[in-house]
Amino acid sequence: MVNEREYLTPGLEAKSGVPAAWRVSEGRVAYPDALAAMEARAAAIADGRASELVWLLEHPPLYTAGTSAVERDLREARFPVFAAGRGGQFTYHGPGQRVVYLMLDLKRRTPDVRRYVATLEEWLIRTLAAFNVRGERRDDRIGVWVRRPDKGAGFEDKIAAIGIRLKRWVSLHGVSLNVEPVLSHFSGIVPCGVADPRYGVTSLVDLGLPVTMAEVDAALRREFEPLFGPTMEPPASVEASLSA
Repeated sequence: MVNEREYLTPGLEAKSGVPAAWRVSEGRVAYPDALAAMEARAAAIADGRASELVWLLEHPPLYTAGTSAVERDLREARFPVFAAGRGGQFTYHGPGQRVVYLMLDLKRRTPDVRRYVATLEEWLIRTLAAFNVRGERRDDRIGVWVRRPDKGAGFEDKIAAIGIRLKRWVSLHGVSLNVEPVLSHFSGIVPCGVADPRYGVTSLVDLGLPVTMAEVDAALRREFEPLFGPTMEPPASVEASLSA
């Protein structure tokens, strides 16, 4: 069944203010450093001391536990495990996966959590469409999924995950899109609590699309702006605290 969020009107363009900063970190950012930077930036946004930020990065291999994570879903702690503070269950982050943390002030957009999640899904779906991949929502599963008839009837794989948190109506955490991660790394957890063997994980490269991270980043930014509004390159002095 298609998720009812499909029928929400996507889009959360800011009503006023400066564009969101768009930042891409080179190298791999340690998860505790990312959490600390997000918390600090979100607080500054809520206080009116900083612009919104869309932060694109990669992490070293690790697992994160959301607020709904259950211990049995950690099958094997092959990599460090971190409490994330976001919604959701266990997920994996690692090289070859584009993680995007969004620190957006929903008060100056639309303070509607369901619409925010629907717009994140729409953003990912449009980005995948740029590479001729049909991403879909599901009624009983968060994230973006692709059908895999080559694996059997009813088989689907997750290609993008969503996990968010709000503090004072400023968003933290965000989305992850599998470009070319090591898919076997997901086997140490039950990803997002979905244990049905028909539902696995995939990536753009796994689907036969040898795209680069730079190409994915360009598509993400191009599809972000019609939904969330314009972005800007952040001044180096302002973004120095997020140096990886």
